[in-house]
Amino acid sequence: MRWLTAIAVVGVLIYGPFQILSSGKYGAENWIAFVIFGLSQGSLYALIALGYTLVYGILRMINFAHGEVFMSGAYIGFFAADALNRSGRLDSVGGALFGLVIITLVAVAGSTTIAVLLERIAYRPLRRAPRLVPLITAIGASLFLQYTFSGLFGSGLRTYPTIDLLKGSFKLGSVPILKVHVLVFVAAVGLMTLLYLFVQRTRAGRAMRAVSEDKDTAALMGINVDGVIVQTFMLGGALAGVAGVLHALIYGQVVFNMGFQPGLKAFTAAVLGGIGNVPGAMLGGLFLGVVESLGPALFLEGLGIPAPHQLKDAIAFSLLVLVLVFRPTGILGERVAEKRA
Repeated sequence: MRWLTAIAVVGVLIYGPFQILSSGKYGAENWIAFVIFGLSQGSLYALIALGYTLVYGILRMINFAHGEVFMSGAYIGFFAADALNRSGRLDSVGGALFGLVIITLVAVAGSTTIAVLLERIAYRPLRRAPRLVPLITAIGASLFLQYTFSGLFGSGLRTYPTIDLLKGSFKLGSVPILKVHVLVFVAAVGLMTLLYLFVQRTRAGRAMRAVSEDKDTAALMGINVDGVIVQTFMLGGALAGVAGVLHALIYGQVVFNMGFQPGLKAFTAAVLGGIGNVPGAMLGGLFLGVVESLGPALFLEGLGIPAPHQLKDAIAFSLLVLVLVFRPTGILGERVAEKRA
C-alpha cells in the first residue's frame, strides 16, 4: 500500500507538470512570480515554525498555542500602527521607518510576554506530566487566547494602516516584486541567520543545546534549566511577533483567529524540515511556501482540476502526511534524536 501511494504521487508529480508546461499557459515570468511569492510566504512560515521547533527541542512538546502567540503579536502591533497612523507619523519616509521599528517592538514585547506567561502558568507545572497532558493544555491555551482577544477587542477584522513606503514594486528583469515581499524575505532571512548564530556560537545557545540533550545532566553542570526554557519561549515569542507584523503588512488585517491556519502551516513546516532542528524549520518553511505557491499551477492545473488554487492548503497538508509516512524525521531529521541513538 505504501509503495502504491508512492507510485501514485510520482505519477501526479510527472504527469501534471508535463501537461501544464507543454501547454505553454505560463511563461518564465509567471513561474518566477510564483517562486517569489512562495519565498515570501515561506519566510513567514519559517519564522513561526522556529517557535515550534525551539520548544519541541527543549521540552519535547508541541506548543499548539504558538499560532495564537503569533496572532497576539500582530494584534498588539495593530494598536501601535493605528496610533502612529492617526498621528500622521507614517506619512514621511523617516517616520515610516521609525514607525515600523516601533510597531515591531510593541508586537514583539506583546507576543514575548504572552509566550513567557504560557510557559510559566500553563506548561511549567506540567513539566513532569505524561506528554498528552501538556498537549491538551496547549490546545486549551490556544482556544483561551483566541476567545480572550475576541472578547476584549471584538470578533471583526481590523485593518492595518497602509504605509506608503511599502507600496509599489521593484523590477527583476520584467518581473515585478512587491516591496513588502522583499521586506518580509530579507527580514526573515536576517532573523533566521541571527538565531542560528545565537544557538551555535553563544554561551546561551550552548546551554540551550545542553538542556535539549538532557535536562538533569545540564542542571548538574550548573545550567539554570528553568532560565533556559524561559529564554527559549522568549525567542520563539519574539520571532512570532515579528512574523505577525510582517503577515499584517502583507495582508493588511488582523482578526482573533488569524493564528490558526498559519500556525498549522508552520507546524507542518517544522515537521517537514525535522522538528527540533533549527535549520530544518527554516528549510521546511521556505520549501512549504514555494510548493504551496507553485503546486496548484504546476501539479494540479495540468490534471484538469477547475479551481487548483483553492487546493493549496490540501497540498500543504498532503505534504505533511507524505512526510510522516515516508520520512517521519523530516528532511534534515531530528538532530537530537540522532545523537541520542
